[in-house]
Amino acid sequence: MTIELHPSAVCESSTVGHGTRISAFSRVLPGARIGQHCSILDHVLVEADVVIGNRVTIRSGVQLWNGMRVEDDVFIDANAAFPNHPHVGGGRARQHYTQTVIRRGASIGANATLLPGVTVGEGAAIEAGSVVTRSVPAHAVVRGNPGRIVGYVHSASPNAAPVVTCDAAAVTNTPVRGVTVHQMPVVRDMRGDLSAGEFEREVPFAVRRYFVVFDVPSEDVRGEHAHRECHQFLLCVRGRCRVVVDDGGARAEVVLDRLDLGLHVPPLTWAIQYRHSSDALLLVFASHYYDPADYIRDYGEFLRMVKGPAAPIST
Repeated sequence: MTIELHPSAVCESSTVGHGTRISAFSRVLPGARIGQHCSILDHVLVEADVVIGNRVTIRSGVQLWNGMRVEDDVFIDANAAFPNHPHVGGGRARQHYTQTVIRRGASIGANATLLPGVTVGEGAAIEAGSVVTRSVPAHAVVRGNPGRIVGYVHSASPNAAPVVTCDAAAVTNTPVRGVTVHQMPVVRDMRGDLSAGEFEREVPFAVRRYFVVFDVPSEDVRGEHAHRECHQFLLCVRGRCRVVVDDGGARAEVVLDRLDLGLHVPPLTWAIQYRHSSDALLLVFASHYYDPADYIRDYGEFLRMVKGPAAPIST
């Protein structure tokens, strides 16, 4: 095992992976675990109960306190802060701390602060200076104080997921497997307009259940799951919201801002609704009765189902 240790750095851990570089005036305490090919820059502190994965970059001035869990391919920019006690005061050293988790491929901007107990989802991006007060879904982009979701990261680039709009066709395909946007029929009349659809025609499956989502605070996120067998068809019949759909390889964002726009979300599609207007009223038709066992709520489990177990990474 070969690591690169600056003469002014102190590494007291015996569990540091091959190819990891620890730069000037940094310190790694006994018991910390650091993976392979990591880059720990100047003036970084890593406490004893910290686990860092492979190919992680931690830039200058970062302190990783007990309870931090950092998965593979994470980037942490300078002076990001990760306090591990939910409360202050008392005048005594605390023996218990809260675990904070940064999932694979996420990035944390300079001077961002994550409050204790937060989990940052896979591939998420926390912008510089943000204060994260709640857990962040996979691939979300968070900005501000308090941090709010402002978009979603594309799976293959740092750009936002492509926004799909419905063209003149009755059905518009998206980059996400099986997900389609539907232009529902509209009849206009001086007495009032009407939009309608028929099940197993405009709505492409038999419907066994419906539910309505409303009064969602604008900063909150709904969905964050996939279904094993259930199809869903979404209509924002008042106001507007955005839906991110993801098949494990491609991702797209659909703006539902007209009551005659429908979105078909087939099984094994990860879906998130966010940026609801204050008056948003989302009507959802479902092909199955409610069954908790049909839900996939962990993004990692979803990826394993659609892509299979990840192949080991050679180092």
